[in-house]
Amino acid sequence: MVKNLKLLDKALQLLPEVKETVVEPLDIAAFLKPLKKGDSVEIDFGRHLVGHIKLKLGYVRSHPDAPVWLRFSFAENKKEFEERVEDYQGWICSAWVQQEQVHIDLVPGEYFLPRRYSFRYVKIEVLDVSSKFDLIIEEAKAVALSSADDSRLSAYHSENKELEQLDRIACNTLHDCMQKVFEDGPKRDQRLWMGDLRLQALANYETYQINDMVKGCLYLFGALPMENGQVGACVFLDPEPEVDDTSMFDYSLLYVVALWDYYKQTKDKEALRDLWETARTQISLAQKRVDNGIVRDRDVLGWCFLDWSLELNKQAGAQGVLLYAMQSAIAIAQELRENRDAECLKGTYEVYRKAAKAYFYDEKKGLFVSGENRQISYASQVWLILGGVVDSEEGLRILHNVAADREALEMVTPYMYHYYIEALLKCNADEEALAVLTEYWGGMARLGADTFWELYNPKNPDESPYGGTIVNSYCHAWSCAPAYFLRKYFGEN
Repeated sequence: MVKNLKLLDKALQLLPEVKETVVEPLDIAAFLKPLKKGDSVEIDFGRHLVGHIKLKLGYVRSHPDAPVWLRFSFAENKKEFEERVEDYQGWICSAWVQQEQVHIDLVPGEYFLPRRYSFRYVKIEVLDVSSKFDLIIEEAKAVALSSADDSRLSAYHSENKELEQLDRIACNTLHDCMQKVFEDGPKRDQRLWMGDLRLQALANYETYQINDMVKGCLYLFGALPMENGQVGACVFLDPEPEVDDTSMFDYSLLYVVALWDYYKQTKDKEALRDLWETARTQISLAQKRVDNGIVRDRDVLGWCFLDWSLELNKQAGAQGVLLYAMQSAIAIAQELRENRDAECLKGTYEVYRKAAKAYFYDEKKGLFVSGENRQISYASQVWLILGGVVDSEEGLRILHNVAADREALEMVTPYMYHYYIEALLKCNADEEALAVLTEYWGGMARLGADTFWELYNPKNPDESPYGGTIVNSYCHAWSCAPAYFLRKYFGEN
């Protein structure tokens, strides 16, 4: 594995400390009752949090003469309590399910569960206890963890209280995903993913403004490339920093965009210089998958994600992401006075842009199509618009056309909805963008979300890409878009 130790050292110095906050449950009286074998209690901490749980246990009747055997279940969403892990048949490892069985030898006493969990609700079931005594949970506290500094978060103000609620939930989402790095989801997968980082960083610039954390994460990706120089889809921090073996065509390219976003926010030219070679390499690698100005279908550098959909053809979307990233690469090269690179990139960008319009645009339908079956999807329209293939006026017509096409493949993740809203704003459709944001994220809020989810399909709220909602993430970084869009484009403060 290739490691750039100089960049890695900088990255680790930039990462923040994780702070602890003690959180009390909502209704203490709900669990202050004697518990026998087969009994259970549910504890509600009032909000989503990431961290540990501490218990103070006591007893009534005879002195304990045997261990207590308990099962703990942690849930971000109460729906998780409705499913049995034994029934889960999905493809993601069931070890992610937040359940533990423990034996507690000494009662009375205090007990601290050492694993970190992501939860609002905790269910404690008594699997067995001696018939000579009953267990009492005298205290239950959570130790919440986050590197976000709440003193730096200003309030968002709007006459529309629903928008204030959406901002608050989005900020909660970002807060709980901010650990040592920007995690994708604190329940699962608990690591730094490139696609999530780009959206978290945008939200951070409008909220907590812990920009060194963004810089540290960008340096981590730069320090830990794959063997061919490609930015990996994600990196692990523990037990030591290491890139995963998963590569994604679009995520690697979004590194270039995230770097330019960071520079626009901070004017940190040192970081731009340090990481330019990494960014330029992502463009060069992607270009190897291009023939006659067009990204080859089903032959991209690693899996091209775009959205959680097995039906989605990725060719047009991949082309759009490449063009989108090239726009940022051109801007970086110009800023660094890498004039030769800038001119070369501009020339190639124009070739790819014109080829995309000629190859993917269907004049009759007024839409972009993708793949040999000429599939129509929201993702294809959004990414080719963001890639600059059409101007804002034509882009808006295309977005209206796809909305009217009943056969168009729809979006299912907040990640893709983020870029849909970005495309609407690029096409000067601010009111439409706000309406989409309010309806989509508002749907999760109306279902009781206090953090936003990894996946939300309004037509099927229980959908899971993994084969069971018990492993779904109900606090996910790529869902924090409202905090970014509302504060940047629709705020009064």
